[in-house]
Amino acid sequence: MSQVKQAVHFHPDYESKKAQILECIAHFDGGGKAVLQGDRNTIKSFEIDGEKINIKSFKVPNPFNAFVYKYIRKPKAERSFEYANKLLGLGIATPFPIAHIEVYSKFGLADSYYVSKHIDYDFDFRVLIHQPRFPERVAILQQFTEFTFKLHENGIEFLDHSPGNTLIVKKSDGQFDFYLIDLNRMRFGSMDFDKRMHNFRRLWLSKTMVKIMADTYSKLYRKGYYETYELMLKHSRDFQRKIDRKKIRRAGRKLKV
Repeated sequence: MSQVKQAVHFHPDYESKKAQILECIAHFDGGGKAVLQGDRNTIKSFEIDGEKINIKSFKVPNPFNAFVYKYIRKPKAERSFEYANKLLGLGIATPFPIAHIEVYSKFGLADSYYVSKHIDYDFDFRVLIHQPRFPERVAILQQFTEFTFKLHENGIEFLDHSPGNTLIVKKSDGQFDFYLIDLNRMRFGSMDFDKRMHNFRRLWLSKTMVKIMADTYSKLYRKGYYETYELMLKHSRDFQRKIDRKKIRRAGRKLKV
């Protein structure tokens, strides 16, 4: 790495493995096993002393954002690390945060990495959308709603509360554990009823899913079922229409080319 400065912060439990993890990052492009290869970010898994870890490499920001992340706003990797620690402190599951590393040039942020423990999960929330007959689907949706209610009660507004950002682990007692990932966009503070229902909008819920989840949430929040269902459905449909309009506009632009 030819950049000017490297900021390195490790959880105390992993200070002893610092050199090994930094070595993985130094050889990130050619090493590890790909978990996610996206347009923006890349996640790879590495094994250290028999333990599997995930390293997320964030996309190099444009010059404006590079300046912002150096002087004005905390970088995504640092926010992910801080938010993960905050969630765990509140009893909300997320892969254990190991470290965040930022590499700066004289112009601003260049590379950044977030390191966390690997979770062997069974499936994510997306299967509940695409497979209406998924085993125990109703029970999972009910428990996921309870999980989201716990977020809201703790004043956590997870701005990327979308299908791919909740990993689900089935336990032997018929219960399910939910792990939040992709943590860098969150707000903290009290949440009124409208904000709570608005927070469900990115999950791409069908009417059947809304019925199940609204029934559970209304009982927990002590709100009428019909009012809960109507508002959750409204925010979900508004978001889905917005995304559909964007897709149509993009398709139209491609046809004009």
